[in-house]
Amino acid sequence: MRLRSSTRTPELTELGLGAAQLGNLGRVTSDEDARGTVDAAWLSGVRYFDTAPHYGLGLSERRLGAALAGRPRAEYAVSTKVGRLLVESPETARLEDDGGFAVPATHRRSWDFSRDGILRSLEGSLERLGLDHVDIVYLHDPDNHWQQASTTGVDTLVELRDQGVVKAVGAGMNQAAMLTEFVRRCDVDVVMVAGRHTLLDHTAQDELLPLAHARGVGVVAAAVYNSGLLAAPRPPAGATYDYLPASGEVSARAATIADVCERHGVTLPEAAVAYPLLHPAVTSVVLGARDADQSRTNADRLAAGVPDTLWAELTALGLLPADPADRTTRNGRSLA
Repeated sequence: MRLRSSTRTPELTELGLGAAQLGNLGRVTSDEDARGTVDAAWLSGVRYFDTAPHYGLGLSERRLGAALAGRPRAEYAVSTKVGRLLVESPETARLEDDGGFAVPATHRRSWDFSRDGILRSLEGSLERLGLDHVDIVYLHDPDNHWQQASTTGVDTLVELRDQGVVKAVGAGMNQAAMLTEFVRRCDVDVVMVAGRHTLLDHTAQDELLPLAHARGVGVVAAAVYNSGLLAAPRPPAGATYDYLPASGEVSARAATIADVCERHGVTLPEAAVAYPLLHPAVTSVVLGARDADQSRTNADRLAAGVPDTLWAELTALGLLPADPADRTTRNGRSLA
């Protein structure tokens, strides 16, 4: 599996494993399946793993750290996130977490982009992961905390980077506009954009991707299936788009893209994985998985050949923005 990087980021495999499901996202994932997810990803060549304290109130970090233990540390990259500090909450420990994860509510999440909050958060993450450093730290969803996150938050991460505790710093969000401002105004190395650089949502291409590329800031693309609509060869009935029921209009557009994919011998999910990597700013696509089979499926989708003629037809039909200057062909795949 190929490595990609920007001038400011460590090398990452084109495919990364998103570890939210290891934190029991939506439903319980067994310890056995969690380990199998990581093992299968590793065997497929994945060497980039993304997690966060938010995922299962630390369960994702603990499971990921246990699964990576014993593997050569120099051979893989780990990213985690700060901004949602886990605070012990014995009064709710008998309840189930209300943050979307099937775990006991032993802790509560406290928004905190202060220096102390970030240092405490990262210290907890390193302990759960069993590591002495991580490669990337993102400010996690600072949508309503721009002032603190863009000043104290970034300054603290830069301090940690200068100390060698982390290699690269940035922000991860479900929007492109604020990430663009982080790239424009702050000393960040990498950003993770979720759901805004996909076959269906091209928001990140307006400003974020060109600016990041010009400044050598890496972009990691996540949520490339837009929460489900692009995850199957044909958009299923009742599919979600950005975590809400997909509208008829967006479902029809996804179905049209699927039709074009079929004419070129490609599945909709294969195209969804390949598309973000067309842009030269993108260093990795992060996909979640809940078991070994899903990890292998992720790798197979990345490896599928996607012909340039597919992108050309989708562009001609107005389903993708025209940007041929960012595309070259290498080893039979369209890559920037």
